[in-house]
Amino acid sequence: MLSQLLRSRRSRSRSAPASAPAPGARSGAGSRPLSRGVLALAALAGATLAPPAAAAAPAAAAVTPPQVYGSWHCGDDACTWSTVRGLAEFDAKNHWLVDRGDGRPSVNLVVLSFVEPLKLLHRTNDAGTVNGVPKGMTREIVQYFTSRGIRVQLSVGGLTYTDAWDAALAENAAQLGRNAAAVATELGVGIEIDYEQNTDPDLAGLQAFIDAYRAAHPYDATGADPTARLTIDVAAGDRWLIDINRKATTDWLRTDVPVLDHANAMVPARQPSVSAAIANWQEHVDGKSTYNPRVPPLAPAKFTGALYITNASKVLPECTDFAASLQNSTGSFTQSVQPNGAGSTPGMLGYMFWAAERPSTRGGGTLPPNTCEGGVGAGATAYGVPVPMPPLRQG
Repeated sequence: MLSQLLRSRRSRSRSAPASAPAPGARSGAGSRPLSRGVLALAALAGATLAPPAAAAAPAAAAVTPPQVYGSWHCGDDACTWSTVRGLAEFDAKNHWLVDRGDGRPSVNLVVLSFVEPLKLLHRTNDAGTVNGVPKGMTREIVQYFTSRGIRVQLSVGGLTYTDAWDAALAENAAQLGRNAAAVATELGVGIEIDYEQNTDPDLAGLQAFIDAYRAAHPYDATGADPTARLTIDVAAGDRWLIDINRKATTDWLRTDVPVLDHANAMVPARQPSVSAAIANWQEHVDGKSTYNPRVPPLAPAKFTGALYITNASKVLPECTDFAASLQNSTGSFTQSVQPNGAGSTPGMLGYMFWAAERPSTRGGGTLPPNTCEGGVGAGATAYGVPVPMPPLRQG
């Protein structure tokens, strides 16, 4: 999957000095009452000499905790899901996802990755596929997560299957959308579009796919229908997958007429620094007015940012150590970034993590003993991530 603070200031008010005696008060026996003129002058002097009232403390910037906090899941075979898994074996390798150590899930979304688009179009049956879906993406695996309040989607595509996306859209984009909708109904899941064509993508075909899917599963702002959840992956920032990003931001991710639920700004080529991650996500918020055609700004509430939790050579703090993680150090930005031309509420939608279990044939993935309760799970606790996922912000 290649793609491309909040500071709370406290002010202390100064205590006002004790009040002086009221004008006209007697200073002793036999004192004469003061005239009205003297009283007026005294009142004026008191008003002039009184210290100014303490300034009101500045309001803290609004903070919106993550609503989406999920992980892509590659199974144990580098994202092919070509074999049926037993639940006991699957749980032994993936229990951290459903239990952060206190019985609560570490995430509220799992995206099973990947479904090959051309096989989905043809409803292929072969050694690793049943009716166009990888054999390992079974109802039992879906229910392993949904029974614990975790939403599930299937990701259609991925970088490896870019040519398959092109071919399927060219052959029959609407039928591909109908087949995706049927699979969503069969399994009780949503669908993620991961079409990573950087050069002349088939946007008309992708529109036909979306239209066909939405004909079966209309947009549902409440989130009550899991099959209505339809999302799209975009690059980490605005400089790759430009045509897809422009189309999605212009037509499908609007807050006034929403078509897709949200976008996921994918991981870049390698784990970014704090500043690089923030710069990428800020590009989506700002858009690219200098591009021709321009890329409009995207509402912060309409996208998540992605981070790696595993790589081929080492264990990452994003998996095992929340205090040292990017989801911790970028949290003030992701919760408070202000809209800049689209949307009305601060804060991105949340985080996605690449990727659970074994996304590559190299490295240990998130398998025991390097499971992610201490990074992803601890982050869910720190941010108060809701499980199950609530209705998403629409602005």
